[in-house]
Amino acid sequence: MIKPQEAERLQKEHIILFDLDGTLIDSTEAILESFERAYGHFGRTAPPEERITAEIGHPLDKMFLSLGISDAEVWEYVAAYKAHYRKISREKTLLLPGAERAVKEASKFARLGVVTTKTAKYSVELLEHMNLMHYFEVLIGREDVENPKPHPEPIFKALSKLKEDTNKCWMVGDTCMDMLSAQAAGIRGIAVTSGYGSEEDLSACCSLVRKSALDAVVSIIRG
Repeated sequence: MIKPQEAERLQKEHIILFDLDGTLIDSTEAILESFERAYGHFGRTAPPEERITAEIGHPLDKMFLSLGISDAEVWEYVAAYKAHYRKISREKTLLLPGAERAVKEASKFARLGVVTTKTAKYSVELLEHMNLMHYFEVLIGREDVENPKPHPEPIFKALSKLKEDTNKCWMVGDTCMDMLSAQAAGIRGIAVTSGYGSEEDLSACCSLVRKSALDAVVSIIRG
């Protein structure tokens, strides 16, 4: 996709930070199953799938709280979720169409990072399993920050590890939380409709909306 002369012109001046769920990967099946197991572990029935998927992108504790679990119980539910998720995540997580190519093309002209509300440890394991982790210089997960997206802290932390300011930096994600985090951090965002945010909702929080991570990378290449 990128011609040699284009790669020479771009010279890795860019930074691209990717979200994971709904942007590069589809782990919906693993997430839903892990919620079902967490609720079942405590003798309860999980909420309808549409209620759970509507919360994807938020940290797990926030998801459980929004779904009616009390403050006193929430971390027990998170632990039960994680115990099951780690067992099945590799088997039941897929790369979204074009995601692998998006990462490979982006790596030709940009330094890459991941900013996610997923647990960093499990995210690294997933990306290593998919043979993509080596393309990323940094991965910021939920446990790496006090304030997750839409707060700018995760992006600031990623940029600090890359020793870069906000010039020529992009955040690619599938929710308004990704876009609001980018705006608060002073970098540009591209929203993608491959995940959990509708085009209508994403258009309300971002001026650049594309169908996939690959389309987002193409937009950055074309300037």
